[in-house]
Amino acid sequence: MLALRPNCECCDRDLPPDADALICTYECTFCRACAEGVFQGACPNCGGNLVTRPVRPPEKLLKHPASTERVLRAAPCGERVA
Repeated sequence: MLALRPNCECCDRDLPPDADALICTYECTFCRACAEGVFQGACPNCGGNLVTRPVRPPEKLLKHPASTERVLRAAPCGERVA
């Protein structure tokens, strides 16, 4: 089950469960502005593509809430991890 991380790993913008966020297969999570503008659609951590994060319906969030753990990249925003 997706963690639905609460923030963009690049700019730390809040991303509620219904936000327009993008993720890779490892669940690295970015706002659309960072994903498309800074990283040009490729995950800076793994190199995979970033796709629109699915929205979990509100009634399902009651049983399976979004994560509250904020994740930020170790490298400065805009740099790829080797």
